[in-house]
Amino acid sequence: MNLITERRFVVSVIFLAVGVIFLLRLFYIQVIDRSYKLSANNNVLRSITEYPARGVLYDRNGKLLVYNQPVYDLMIIPKQVHMQDTAEFCALLGITSYDYINKFIKAKNYSRVKPSIFEKQLSPETYATLQEKLYKYPGFYVESRTLRKYLSPVSAQLFGYVGEVDSSVIAKNSYYREGDYIGKSGIEQSYENVLRGKRGVRIVMMDALNREKGSFENGRYDSAAVSGDNLTLTLDAELQEYGELLMQNKTGGIVAIDPQSGEILACISTPTYDPNLLVGRERTKNYAKLLVDRSKPLFNRALMAYYPPGSTFKLINDLIGLQEGVLHPSTTYYCDGGYHMGNHTVKCDERHNWLSLSDAIMHSCNTYHCYVFRSIIDQNKFATTEEGFTDWRNHVLTFGIGKRLFSDLPQELKGNVPSVEYYDKYFGKGKWKSSTVVSLSIGQGELGITPLQMANTMCIISNKGFFYVPHIVKKISDKQNPDTNFYGKNFTDINTAYYDMIIEGMERVVESGTAAASKIEGITVCGKTGTAQNPHGKDHSLFVGFAPKENPKIAIGIMVENGGWGASWAAPIASLMIEKYLNRIVLRTELEKRMKEGVIIMPFKPEKEKPAEKKDTVKVVASTTLDTNP
Repeated sequence: MNLITERRFVVSVIFLAVGVIFLLRLFYIQVIDRSYKLSANNNVLRSITEYPARGVLYDRNGKLLVYNQPVYDLMIIPKQVHMQDTAEFCALLGITSYDYINKFIKAKNYSRVKPSIFEKQLSPETYATLQEKLYKYPGFYVESRTLRKYLSPVSAQLFGYVGEVDSSVIAKNSYYREGDYIGKSGIEQSYENVLRGKRGVRIVMMDALNREKGSFENGRYDSAAVSGDNLTLTLDAELQEYGELLMQNKTGGIVAIDPQSGEILACISTPTYDPNLLVGRERTKNYAKLLVDRSKPLFNRALMAYYPPGSTFKLINDLIGLQEGVLHPSTTYYCDGGYHMGNHTVKCDERHNWLSLSDAIMHSCNTYHCYVFRSIIDQNKFATTEEGFTDWRNHVLTFGIGKRLFSDLPQELKGNVPSVEYYDKYFGKGKWKSSTVVSLSIGQGELGITPLQMANTMCIISNKGFFYVPHIVKKISDKQNPDTNFYGKNFTDINTAYYDMIIEGMERVVESGTAAASKIEGITVCGKTGTAQNPHGKDHSLFVGFAPKENPKIAIGIMVENGGWGASWAAPIASLMIEKYLNRIVLRTELEKRMKEGVIIMPFKPEKEKPAEKKDTVKVVASTTLDTNP
């Protein structure tokens, strides 16, 4: 090989090597490293998320309660941004240049080439102004979505609210992405999967001036958004609004249920708030204010607060006595003003003398029901107090107290029925007797029941032994709620025959007993008042009942904090709601006016320094004199 041939060979090898290097680099850029392709596509194509309309809510009568209103999110792709006039841009959005810089840095840190939200929830007016000049700001575009709108400022805790997903939700559920919204509480949370719908996508071509030039390949790669399912609630909007009006300037909870189906007619918690406060760009600021509000408007007392049931619990205690065979309609006990156990006394509001079962319910006699409780626990068939108490407790649990009812509302708590283990821990095993915990018989001590459970107990008594699981959604997209859990009967372990004896006493409570002032002309109401001791202030006012007596249509449980006797506030408010639901009009206008205008909210006191050790509430109940009014 001569010199010329060698030089040609070397040059050929060099050119070949350079060519191979270019080919490998081109292969890497086009096949392996997709960032250049992504950047090029983002300059020509844009993937726009199509957010579905969230399902709307109707009440049981077809009245629209919650719907959607359009808003717009301003999106940014940092790599494409070429800002010419920052001042004008900020003026259009109503933000400062400082805000602009922070938002841009945040978007850039997320991704230089992927879109993210720059400014969320622009109003239609802002969007209309911005859209005319958006071509001047490459790298920015708008995605439309919807936000909740409430026709009436009621049912806030029941509906719940919608908020932006956090990283923990995204990590657990692949459907959600940054910027998506999800139900955070209430119905919005319980039925998120059916309300949210299905997200779609639209791929469009853009020109150099950031203007849309049409769909890519005639929409071949697009997918349509699917709207969420509409829900028809069991709620009676008129009754709900009326109940909240009666409970204004009061603290407490009310639940009303149709005992023949378990459908929740009203679920009220006060103090409350306007649900529209937790919508839109002011949501975060408003939520922070509500969160520190000492009246706790975000707290759903109807489902999450459990209170001592007071005298309303006497009905369950009596049913257990009847079932155990230690109590009969003719059983009498003498009341001299209290139930005595050694040197201690459970006081009664007056001296009732000799009483039968029906009389004891009508007059809400503490003495009588303490005797009934003792007769249940201390039966000869039980070898120990613990055995008798366990039998009593197991009966109570069948009423849905001390455990969840498994309604379709996520905040529901189970309440509390103390156990043998609980008392053994405080008093020592074998060192307590029926007289030690006799306050349970009149709904005091460690018992805790939610207003939902109070109302459900009335469903059980009105149905003479069974209940349907309480629920708030009647239909999903015009089809019956598919959850079969809501349609089966749940029975207590009390014989059906015994309920008539209790119902007779409840009728007398309203006709001529402790709730006589709340009697409704033309409607036979069966009820029971209660007063729950409150160590932090004035006692709580309670009432449970159902109506009419035959073929009942509504069962109700109500707690008014610091309301005193059950007959003072709880019974009148409950009776007005019953009248409103059954007659659709209230004729007792003077009583209605008094309840609406009544103010019972207790002033907040400075918190005192807590003692070093927790106060033993069980021992206090057992060793002090109780004074529980009906």
